[in-house]
Amino acid sequence: MLDLSPYVRAGDGVWWGQGSAEPEPLVDALLDQVDSIGPVRAFAGLTWNERLSGEVPLPDNLTVSSYGALGRLRGLSAQGRLEVVPCHYSALPRLFARRALPCDVGLLQVSPPDGNGLVSLGIGVEYVADALRHTPTLIAEINHRMPRTTGTERLPLSAFAATVETDRPLRQAPSRAPDPVEHAIAEYVAGLVEDGDTVQLGVGSLPNAVLASLSGHVDLGFHTGMITDGVLTLIEKGVATGARKEIDPGLVITGAALGSTSMYDRLHEFPVEFRSAAYTHSPAVLSRLRSLVSVNSAIEIDLLGQAGAELRRGVHIGAVGGQVDFSRAASLTGARSVIALRSESGGRSTITPALHGGVVTTGRVDVDAVVTEHGVATLTGCTVAQRARRLIEVAAPQHREALTRSLTEPEAAR
Repeated sequence: MLDLSPYVRAGDGVWWGQGSAEPEPLVDALLDQVDSIGPVRAFAGLTWNERLSGEVPLPDNLTVSSYGALGRLRGLSAQGRLEVVPCHYSALPRLFARRALPCDVGLLQVSPPDGNGLVSLGIGVEYVADALRHTPTLIAEINHRMPRTTGTERLPLSAFAATVETDRPLRQAPSRAPDPVEHAIAEYVAGLVEDGDTVQLGVGSLPNAVLASLSGHVDLGFHTGMITDGVLTLIEKGVATGARKEIDPGLVITGAALGSTSMYDRLHEFPVEFRSAAYTHSPAVLSRLRSLVSVNSAIEIDLLGQAGAELRRGVHIGAVGGQVDFSRAASLTGARSVIALRSESGGRSTITPALHGGVVTTGRVDVDAVVTEHGVATLTGCTVAQRARRLIEVAAPQHREALTRSLTEPEAAR
């Protein structure tokens, strides 16, 4: 195990890469050694590292912050051990530049060196590429399973204060097959996407169902924060050509890949470029994609069309992430902004008179359509009253009467 004491000091701020690109041996080393180092502030993104789930107590000297409670961080959030920094994903580069986020030491996972001695950030470019520019001490896990990717400048080994070499499989994204409700939602979403559109969507079983439902389309493009196996499948089928994209034609643009081992091993066969968050989520860049369709999810939607995607019963379980970056661009300068969600969760309607979480993630003016398994509520150009009626029409049938009453009876909304 690498001794971190020469590189991490008491009071330092440390960040690390997320998802399948998380440098878990380095993170584990920090967890093992932080109590002897002294107080450390950490910034993490999506993690599947069981040691960050809260099931085993965190070291007393470690404070963890994030842009949201994603993956295993939900456990820390439920225990009150996660400090959430609410921000647009596009703001992360600026926050690192201003040192508003921890950036004394960066832990990252990279590919083995190429013939010129340069390493790639692999499948986890995103905020890592932005943060490292403002971080004086970088420590790398050189994983011989990490693919070399294109789209971002490679780094010399001299950029790192220390390295460790591994040969471990990259984490595969947890997955389950979409259920009938998700397939129904996906069919409605696919009906809102036109041939030649550029699509942004997240990860999970519902986005996977949407990707499968797009297989009959032509010349789709992708510009998104993360890609999964389903995007590569659409490339292989000739559906995702990117031929009509206003920028980066013929290329899939992303910041990260979250999928299977097969996907990681085959990435080099596909026209996929990995770019930093300063590019993938930039308002200036997204405004050039006139055909952009954003597809995002939410925990709940109120009758104004406002989306809540962060809190449930007062606890962070999600994030602002890139939802607003893409939703606003798609609605304002692109083609269409879509919020897709199940009509019911835990026996409660996800379409509500008011957001139970109390926090608006995406404003009503940035939502063009809300999709459930019961249909599409098109909101663009509608009055407040029309919006409410259309949203009630796609709510779960057993909740529609109460939702209708809430429009005239304040007590019914509680």
